[in-house]
Amino acid sequence: MERRSNRSAETGFDFVLLGLFRHARAPALLFTLIFLVFLVALAGNLMMTILIWLDSRLHTPMYILLSQLSLMDLSYISTFVPKIAIDFLSGRNTISYVSCGAQLFLFMTLVGAECLLLAVMAYDRYVAICRPLSYSVLMRPAICALMVTGTWLSALLNAAVHVVYTLTLPYCASREIQHFFCEIPALLTLACADTSLYENGLFVSGVIFLLVPMSAIVASYGKILSTVLGLGSNLGMKKALATCSSHMIVVSLFYGTAIAKYFLPKAYHTAEQDEVVSVFYTILTPMLNPIIYSLRNAQVAGALRKLLGR
Repeated sequence: MERRSNRSAETGFDFVLLGLFRHARAPALLFTLIFLVFLVALAGNLMMTILIWLDSRLHTPMYILLSQLSLMDLSYISTFVPKIAIDFLSGRNTISYVSCGAQLFLFMTLVGAECLLLAVMAYDRYVAICRPLSYSVLMRPAICALMVTGTWLSALLNAAVHVVYTLTLPYCASREIQHFFCEIPALLTLACADTSLYENGLFVSGVIFLLVPMSAIVASYGKILSTVLGLGSNLGMKKALATCSSHMIVVSLFYGTAIAKYFLPKAYHTAEQDEVVSVFYTILTPMLNPIIYSLRNAQVAGALRKLLGR
């Protein structure tokens, strides 16, 4: 066992990603759909980022945060789909130890940053609707930049801790990962060491990056709803709901699937089900975010018409 564990500490071995296609009845069709989703996500998030950068009317905290979300989603989906495409077209599903670590680090950083950013976006809407007279102070550029920087740094630190621990585990069993990318729960099943204590720490990390931000979002929108109802204005209610509904759709898709994946007991989901759930928050959500925001936001639509008119 000692000799095998020593070999597992080396960085020259490969993992095997079993992927999405091994149980698919029409793998070529599934691959085509995933690649089309990737292209739509790529175009949509690039469009949102360029529009916000070019149109001075969108240089406000709300749209600066939205541009950060588009940047995260653009990086997020680019972490997975190109590798899926290479594996499908080449017929090789291997990923090196170093590449697995890099993919895991990018995933942990981006998912953590997006979890926190969605909470910051909810706070922005809370201040805009519930405390409009203080908005220019509470969401001034320095504060907005500090919050965005905080989301990135917190996610980077969290990712570094988890990746370092996970990649120093002894992998002396099968190297076949029951997933289409390197994710911690799938890697832990391959480790020949007791990871129960670490899994408790992973649960605490999930509470910090999933449940706490989601609770803050629910509290923010609860306060927004209470404030709007107290005004007794149908026009104000419609405007507030139109402003916040896009964010709530994104939150429901992103947090709902992530919580189902990480907080349900293992007995209630299989590795195959985990793969399907992961598709929602790694591939579909980055595609839907720019579509939801652009179609349901008059200012973004106006900026797009102005750009196309040029």
